[in-house]
Order: sequence, then C-alpha cells, then structure tokens
Amino acid sequence: MPESRVPAAKVGEELSRFERAVAAARRQIQKLKSRASGLPPAAKEEIGYLLDAYLQMLSDSRLVRGVLSRIETDRVNAESAVQAEISEIAKSFEAMDDAYLAARVQDIREVGNRLVRHLTKAPLQGFALLPEGTVIVAEDLSPADTALMDPHQIAGFTTLLGGAESHTAIMARSLGLPAVVGVSQLFGEVRSGKMIILDGSAGQVIVDPTPETLSDYRRRKRALDKERQNLARLRRLPAVTKDGVEIDLQANLELPRELENALSVGAGGIGLLRSEFLYMNRDDLPGEAEQYEALRELVEGMAGRPVTVRTLDVGGDKLAYNLAGHIEESVNPALGLRAIRLSLKERALLETQLAAMLRAGAHGPIRILLPMIATAGEVRQVREILKKVATRLRRRRVPIPDPLPPLGVMIEVPGAALSADALARASDFFSIGTNDLTMYTLAIDRSDDQVAHLYNPLHPAVLRLIQFTTEAAFRGRIPVCLCGEMAGDPRYTPLLLGLGIRDLSMAAVSLPRVKQRIRSIDLIAATRRANLIMDQADAGRIAALLDDFNGLA
Repeated sequence: MPESRVPAAKVGEELSRFERAVAAARRQIQKLKSRASGLPPAAKEEIGYLLDAYLQMLSDSRLVRGVLSRIETDRVNAESAVQAEISEIAKSFEAMDDAYLAARVQDIREVGNRLVRHLTKAPLQGFALLPEGTVIVAEDLSPADTALMDPHQIAGFTTLLGGAESHTAIMARSLGLPAVVGVSQLFGEVRSGKMIILDGSAGQVIVDPTPETLSDYRRRKRALDKERQNLARLRRLPAVTKDGVEIDLQANLELPRELENALSVGAGGIGLLRSEFLYMNRDDLPGEAEQYEALRELVEGMAGRPVTVRTLDVGGDKLAYNLAGHIEESVNPALGLRAIRLSLKERALLETQLAAMLRAGAHGPIRILLPMIATAGEVRQVREILKKVATRLRRRRVPIPDPLPPLGVMIEVPGAALSADALARASDFFSIGTNDLTMYTLAIDRSDDQVAHLYNPLHPAVLRLIQFTTEAAFRGRIPVCLCGEMAGDPRYTPLLLGLGIRDLSMAAVSLPRVKQRIRSIDLIAATRRANLIMDQADAGRIAALLDDFNGLA
C-alpha cells in the first residue's frame, strides 16, 4: 500500500478513519463469534480462542496505539501506518526464542490485512485468474465483489455471513449464480481442491459428496436444464391470465451484461435498472459522459421498450468505496445517509446522474426512479433539480426528451406506503420495493444471518402496506409496479395479482416461471383468495391459504 503524506489539518480525519476501520473489524469478528456458537464444542472452543485474540489485538493494544501514533507523529495515511506497525511487531515476535509466539505473527498479519481491507474498502480481486468451475468459499462477499464474477467461469459461491435476501444474494440471483450464504459450518470444513455441491434452492452446501449424492444432483441438474428449455418456449407468448387479463413483465438489471438475458426471456422493459453498477469497483466517480454512454447503450438495446433507471442507492450493504469523501460510515447504515438522502445532500452527484438520464432519454423511453423516498417534499425537490438540469442541457443544445421523463417513487419504507396518497399527487408512478419494505416494516436486517430467517414478506403488516400503496396509486391514477424479490417468486404471483398489481419486474432468470404461473391463474379466483388472505392476522395462516391456492398444501 503506497504511503502518502497527510496534511496537518487532515490528521484528525485520518485518525477517525482508522478508528472506524477498527470498529468495523471488531463488529465483523463479533459476528463471526456468533456464527461459531453453532459449531461442535471442540471447534467452537478452538475458533473462539482465535477470534478472542483478534478482538484483543483490535482493542487498546500495541498495534492500535502504534498505528495511531504513526498517523499523528509521522502524518502518514492509515493504510501505510498499519503495514509499518505490523512489520515492526512481526520482527520483534520473530526474534523471540519461542516457536509458539513466533507462529503468532500470521495472526497479527491477518488482523492487519483485515484493517487494510476496511480502510480501502477494496473488493475481492483475482476472480479472473481462477479456473473454470470454481466455487468461491468466503467469510463474506459484498455486492461489488459479486459483480466481478463471470458465471461462465465461477460455478457459484458460499459465505459464512449474510442473509438470503441481502443485496449480495440478489446480485447472485440476477447473474444466475448459485449461492448459499450464512453457512456457519464453513468453519474448518472446506479446503481448496475439495468437491462442493451448492444447492441454492434448498440453501445447502455439501462438501465431498458421496458418488450417490453426486449422481442424484447431476440427475436434478439435467431435469432443471430440461425445465428451462421448456420455459424458453414461452418467450413469445403473452403473460395473460386464464380469464384474459394481460400482465406486464419486466426485468431488473444489476449490470449491463444482463441485457441479453432480459431480451432472451421476452421482458417487456427494464422495470428497475440499479445505477450502482456505475460506481462499483473503481477509485473515481463516473462523469456525466460516461454515465450517458452506459445508459444510452441500454436504452438503445431495449429497442423502444421502457427503461426505468433508479438514481444512486448506496448505503447499508451497498456502500461504494469511491464515495468515502461524501458519506461517512454510519452506526446504522440502513437508517443513515443513503439513497435519496445522499443525493439531495450531494447535489452534484444527483445532477450528474439526472443529466446522463435525460440525455439517454433522447434515444428511447426512460423513466427516473427515486429510492428511499419518505416525503412528497423530497420528490418536489428532485423535480425542481430535474427541471434546472434540463434547462442547462437545452441551453447547450443537447437533445433531451420533451416532455421530460416520468419521475417515480420507490415505496420501500413504511412511512412512504402510509403517505402514498400524498406521494401519488407528487409523482408520476410507483415502484414497490418489497425487499427493503419488508426489512424496515419488521425491523430485520436482511443481510444479518442472525435474524435473516425472520424476514417474511407474508407478514400481514407488509401485505397491508403493499395493498395500501396499490390502492393509493389507483386513486391517484398513476401506474404501480412491484419490483422486489416477491415479484420473481411464482408462489406470490396469485396474491400480488389479486391485490391489483398488473406490472411485475424481476431478475430475468425468474421471468419465465412467473409467466408460466400467470398463464395458469384465474384472476377472479386469485382476487377472492387475496381478499380472504387480507382478512387474516397470522402470517402462518396467510402462507397456508396461499399455498393451498397454489396447490402446494
């Protein structure tokens, strides 16, 4: 890590940055300790000692004191201070006439590397060098890490930490990568070169499978491939219920390379383009021209089908490290400065994005979607900024759409759902983001493996918020789309249609199965069942009624 000088006026900031990295590393190790509690006693004890040692090294230790002193006295960046202090401690340990203490040098280096990773927020590198068919086994992976994976090269991944509804898991589904996250048994069980089976559907990791198990899973894979071939035949057929109601099916895109998949399954448009891909895995921020070119290619690629682009949504498990100068690490990132809050605070970021979107809108239909909106005032602020950006572009004689693209609201916090009538008057369309809506309604961090099992979109409170939002959109005469993970699960399709949703957006890989389910549904019957479900107060009863309708009971 190159050394850089820190101006005297910035030393305080550098000290704070290092302290935040120490706190983040401690939180991560505490989570690992929690996961280790489910291991057999012997393994739990051994790993517990190691993690306790790591925590001590991250407390008021020689390492931490030494790094703070180097930053303050030598005025160097925190990364180089960590590496210098680690080197000095390592030399003193290696000089000791004690094999045990000398062997502890590797533990010290591991803590140092962990601190540097938190300081740089550097994504995992080297996927391109891995052999084809590799299964990645990691402590944790960020969405940015996952974005680096090529599904033609990487067979899948499994992590010790994380939840099935985390953004990392969503990214994996979007890319068609098998993934199993939050697996405590990864401790000590997996070694490089071992055969692994990832069963993403069942959430299982099988290490060193028996010949019988391997044969069984190969048979299952052949059956799955055949099912996909049959579903591919639905591509040119409309998503129409048995009683003739057409449903609009669109694709969510995480990365531009997914465009081909969206077109191959017959998506009617891009219902959610997550613009974070422009900010991932880079040290600088994308400019207007770069963003415009990326969006233009997608808009032109959809050949007249609508493209809904969401403005930057970083925070929580989606922090882009090139925004470190704009956003500090929050005690609770999910409730901190993120999404539209960051965009309105850092107007230059928002204006650059809006300018690129307007320019791309000259090449085809585009809609602008605002994440984590809580008040109508936020929508009005963005609309005023949009008009100013448009005026500036017109003065430069840059082609933009006339009228301006529709401006929509992500309904993903309970406050937005409960004030949906007011938001409907301020916006042009709604998109219901059930992932965050469920998380915020139930106060469950979907990326936290300790509570992820409590995440339940069939909770009556979540369903009532979806219903209230949909009805508010009808009253306001604006379109409403559901673009969360619920949209891509055929189990929920009858309920969503019964609640009045007619526009669903999902990962392209999920679209054929949802279309197949839609074509088998009698909408009148689905509406009756939805009304019955909405009378229930128990999530278990709701699930039973839905599964009965789906023929699963």
